[in-house]
Amino acid sequence: MVGVAVGVTSSVLQGFLGQSDPLKVCINDRNTPYKITATLELHVDGNKADVPANIGFDNVEEDGLFDSVCQRTLYTITDDGVIYVEWEEEYPFEIGHFLWIWDFPLKDMDLSKSRIIVNGVESKLFINEPLVQGYHYKAEFTSKEHEESKDTDFLPPDL
Repeated sequence: MVGVAVGVTSSVLQGFLGQSDPLKVCINDRNTPYKITATLELHVDGNKADVPANIGFDNVEEDGLFDSVCQRTLYTITDDGVIYVEWEEEYPFEIGHFLWIWDFPLKDMDLSKSRIIVNGVESKLFINEPLVQGYHYKAEFTSKEHEESKDTDFLPPDL
């Protein structure tokens, strides 16, 4: 009985605290004066990849139907790589937060061979690099499945 009460209290408390977590809430009905935009260029296994439109817009089930859209704090509108960020106040958003909202498959990437470049300079913070108004981010990821030997199979041997 005590365990059940603790579990319920914990769930209620986490739900309440989550209402102010900008990474977990919908911003549809919130005043969000803090706004920034940045751009992201993505490369996976050496190939340019698209940053899709409508990242950060999730369908929400109401009355058994998917009839409402939840807009997250980090989102895209088009597939041009522009990331939009909105919140009630200044918040330390990171490029990794955007990747998380996107459900980008980081677990499938070899992080030791991947990097984030910000305005032409490699980041020491990697995915923890802060999102800053007007900055350009270039993410270069190498998948765990990628075999570098494929890139050299048809090259002549070194002399």
